[in-house]
Amino acid sequence: MVPELPGPDPRPALPRSTTLLLALGGATVAAFGIAAIRGVFTPVFLAFVLTLCVHPLRSWMHRHGVPRGIATTTSIAAVFALLLAFGMVLVSALAQFSALLPQFAPQLDRVGVAVAETLAAVGFGAEQTDGVREGLTPERIIGFVNGLLGSVTTVVSALVVVLTMLILMAVDGSRVPALLTFLTIHRPALVSAFIGFGAGVRRYMVATTVLGVAQGAFNWLVLVLLQVPGALLWGLLSFICSFIPNVGYFIAIVPPLFFGFLSGGWPTAIGVIIVYGVINSAIQSVIQPKYIGNAVSLSETLTFVSVLFWALILGPIGAILAVPLTLLVRAVLIDADPSTGWRRALTGDKSDLEEILRDEDNEIRIRRAHWRARLPSPREEEA
Repeated sequence: MVPELPGPDPRPALPRSTTLLLALGGATVAAFGIAAIRGVFTPVFLAFVLTLCVHPLRSWMHRHGVPRGIATTTSIAAVFALLLAFGMVLVSALAQFSALLPQFAPQLDRVGVAVAETLAAVGFGAEQTDGVREGLTPERIIGFVNGLLGSVTTVVSALVVVLTMLILMAVDGSRVPALLTFLTIHRPALVSAFIGFGAGVRRYMVATTVLGVAQGAFNWLVLVLLQVPGALLWGLLSFICSFIPNVGYFIAIVPPLFFGFLSGGWPTAIGVIIVYGVINSAIQSVIQPKYIGNAVSLSETLTFVSVLFWALILGPIGAILAVPLTLLVRAVLIDADPSTGWRRALTGDKSDLEEILRDEDNEIRIRRAHWRARLPSPREEEA
């Protein structure tokens, strides 16, 4: 009998510290790589999100007997119409802003002088105070806003990429059901992760859009009543900022507060603070986290950190796409691997914690009932 030769020794597992360092290093390289190609990555991912949002329309039409080509063309036309309407509103809003700001040049100059005098009184030098005063001019403010949006060439290039990818993704989307069926045989967890990602993105976009429209319309109406210049423009800004979790409220309140102060003084400014502080904080801090959290199962802390991270990587549009991007990362790194499914709880998914939380709530209610009745608690009775 030939003795069995020992097989090769299994490769030793890397220490946990080494694994963590390698993971952090790889994530850092990936983040810098995405930041380097943000001009291509951002419009492609935006087109991907829009395609996901209109995919149910194409599927619904196909199920009801509409030919596949007509269904695909209709979904493309729907996205194009949305982008065209949004672009027209944005262009008109920017034109209104550019025409509105020079009307308040004297007030801006007085505000700049007051701020410069205040800074000088607390010890700032002449160079800093002059810079602040020169920055509060219509030309500088309009230039700053245009700088945030990017040059015309950059915007046009991004739109070309978005529109091209929408057409190509919509055409390829007709083959997605067959592709998922094929992949289910080989990688069922990966298919489940992608399906969950698509459903989560659609729920997030629908819930955010509905709440954003209501928030923007309400803000526009209140600003009209307060006679704040550019009320429609600030209502549109409030709608756009509703896609930026946690931070959008603070961005949306600055322009109406500023113009309200210039046009009506402190009473109007206080009215804007009350409206935005009470109503909008209730929407973004209570209603929106409840529905958005249930839709995507992300904790509020992770959502806020993701806004900061993706804004740093991709710029302002990264803050708007922060939640879909985070959902994609979770789908690829966690949901696609059954052995790491327990890590979803770390990202804010409470589905596996409901029984534990329910038991803790019941324990708290029992203790409160015993305390109110001046009865010993169950543990004291056992003792």
